[in-house]
Amino acid sequence: MNKRICSTVLAVAFAAVAMAQSGTNSPYSQFGFGILSEQNNGFNRGMNGLGIGFRDHNQVNFLNPASYSSVDSLTFIFDAGVSLQLTNFEENGIKKNARNSNFDYVAAEFRVMPHFGVSFGLLPFSNIGYNYAYTGYLDNKKSTSYTNTYSGSGGLHQVFLGAGVELFKGLSIGANFSYLWGSFTRSVVNSYNDAYINTLSKSYSADVRSYKLDAGLQYQLKVSKNDQLTIGATYTMGHKLGCDPECRVISVNPQTSVSDTTKYVLSNGFELPTMIGAGFSLNHANRLRVGADYTLQKWGSVSFPEYSVVNDEPQYALQSDYFKDRHKVTVGADYCNNEQSRRFIDRVHFRAGASYATPYLKINGQDGPKELSVSAGFGIPIINRWYERERSRGNISMLNISAQWVQRSAASLIKENTFRINVGVTFNERWFAKWKVE
Repeated sequence: MNKRICSTVLAVAFAAVAMAQSGTNSPYSQFGFGILSEQNNGFNRGMNGLGIGFRDHNQVNFLNPASYSSVDSLTFIFDAGVSLQLTNFEENGIKKNARNSNFDYVAAEFRVMPHFGVSFGLLPFSNIGYNYAYTGYLDNKKSTSYTNTYSGSGGLHQVFLGAGVELFKGLSIGANFSYLWGSFTRSVVNSYNDAYINTLSKSYSADVRSYKLDAGLQYQLKVSKNDQLTIGATYTMGHKLGCDPECRVISVNPQTSVSDTTKYVLSNGFELPTMIGAGFSLNHANRLRVGADYTLQKWGSVSFPEYSVVNDEPQYALQSDYFKDRHKVTVGADYCNNEQSRRFIDRVHFRAGASYATPYLKINGQDGPKELSVSAGFGIPIINRWYERERSRGNISMLNISAQWVQRSAASLIKENTFRINVGVTFNERWFAKWKVE
């Protein structure tokens, strides 16, 4: 038992190192906190991230911590996932492709007492990774050219510990407490082919060390002999992150290599918005589950630091119109003919889902990219044991594979089409069973 627990902790530590690598090439990640992660695991991804109203005794569902109370009494669940993606960028008829791979998440779950489950793990919150350049001319004669180079890397991550309890039959509540950390750097370099024009660069950096608190609720009720409805809700508390972002403006004389640096520091300049979610799932005869989620992230009430020049005076200050509220709707379904069947095909889960999300960014005064995505996948049992006395299957571990298409687009801005393969493995072990010797 101790060896297995140590192995789980080591896996979480390995995932922390792996997540430090950028998993995106999107130019949109240069704004705000970058590309926001959807924070779902293998079985959620087959349904395109659906999960607020889902309860599953052999899967970790950290989208709603109230679901932890449904964990099987005999098992320890360990879940980890990776992804591989290909993105096509298109602007003014020009197309480019980029490939990325990422270690996405790692989580574990177990029951400590009846109707009380605990989970812990590591998740991404946002991702930053881009590098591109633009070249133009200062005059019509095209004698003096300039190049603007944009680059950035980093992101935010969270390690969480959560618990869920069933207060009375049908009603469960839960919470995740997360340590939120990460750093990022962004830079814009303006250089010229004229040796008499100084090179100007702006460098932005931040180091976040804070917390994140998520609460969840689920209520189950029978609506017919074969149908069970689960209603769920989530809440994330908004607060200041206690981070002091920096901006450095550096002017370099290309002839003498002498530089002049001006440093700006903004006290407590980052803030996490309030987030709320609601969803439901309908379970028909333990075969077909369908559901829908709605989430609202109140970014519109959050300010963000930005460098600007006003009346010939440079300033690094909070801008109140940098973000806008993000709305997202997801629908999905999961079908499995019979989890306890001896036939392999009957135990396979078939999943599909679709989502639409409004932008959370404003870019040059206009709305940033909206997001449309669809997914489909399988949950394949990979380890099974048949208990003759119980006439049931145990140790049902699962290989979750899904394909996802995501499109980000905005008027007169870059259009992105991403095809992503997600692979997650859920190990379900009977750690807490008491064996009897006859």
